Amino acid sequence: QVQLVESGGGSVQAGGSLRLSCAASGYTYTSYCMGWFRQVPGKEREAVAAIASDGATNYADSVKGRFTISQDNAKNTLYLQMNSLKPEDTAMYYCAADWPRVAGLFCWEEPPPARLVYYWGQGTKVTVSS
Repeated sequence: QVQLVESGGGSVQAGGSLRLSCAASGYTYTSYCMGWFRQVPGKEREAVAAIASDGATNYADSVKGRFTISQDNAKNTLYLQMNSLKPEDTAMYYCAADWPRVAGLFCWEEPPPARLVYYWGQGTKVTVSS
């Protein structure tokens, strides 16, 4: 079965950068959609970024222009490059693999709800200080 293992979280000052990694195993590489979600205590888990099997990417408005999602098929690894970090980015970040596509075509016409995701990593904490 699919396993997702995240790494790369930590504590940085505002304006700094981090790169999160998600190592995937148990695939025959059949994921049509992969992405990153984040969650803070007392709030729902929300989509941050997604990438489709054809390489198309989408981002939440709050991170657009600052975060970049990518994947390395040779390493079977998903990445989230996080630049210009803000205190409001502080959260637990989760790697996500597969959810139903909109009309069977699109990973993100609107942010996908966390409840539809098939596979999750354990999460990695990101803390951004002022």
